Amino acid sequence: MRISLVPHNYRFFSLFRDLAHQMVICSEALVDLLEHYENVEMKTAHIKEIEHEADGLTHEIYRLVHQTFVTPFDREDIAALAQSMDDVIDFVEAVATSMRVYRVARPTQPAAGLADITRLQALQIERAIASLGKRGRLRDILEQVREINRLENEADSLFLSAMGELFHGELSSIDVIKWRDVYALLEEATDSCETVAHSLEAIVLKHA
Repeated sequence: MRISLVPHNYRFFSLFRDLAHQMVICSEALVDLLEHYENVEMKTAHIKEIEHEADGLTHEIYRLVHQTFVTPFDREDIAALAQSMDDVIDFVEAVATSMRVYRVARPTQPAAGLADITRLQALQIERAIASLGKRGRLRDILEQVREINRLENEADSLFLSAMGELFHGELSSIDVIKWRDVYALLEEATDSCETVAHSLEAIVLKHA
């Protein structure tokens, strides 16, 4: 394996910016699917394409971690950040795929709300990543971290409310199972955004 003796810091930051942007695009595509529930096959296929592109970016980050002699941050922090960002996109794609596979007739308001919270968290992550390569602005990331955590708490409340409605409503047993799975994936997406925030906070506290 060829090892670079020159720290390619710029490449890490560029890849993270690209990955964050894919996260935003993916979450926006899910919001569009739930708000305009039509052309489901086409829209879920588009989300799957975004997920594949994000996987490529994540693997490129891993490759650079192993091939760069001096990394801008600790290797484990870089890997953790890349993995958590990729997890968000994976869960968003899993929501869309589940909706298609389960042949969901129409989305629910809680599902649309949880998807929008994920979108808002992704936007905050993209803003935080923009500051990652600027030492003088590292502490600015903590503002985004706080907002991501606040949004995750909001998502928890919405998730619990949605689950309560499932078991006290008039849905069939099959629909209850479908929505229980979809809601769980949506909550995992918001939880993964919070994990991204934790990874970013760890980097800030070590280097700012």
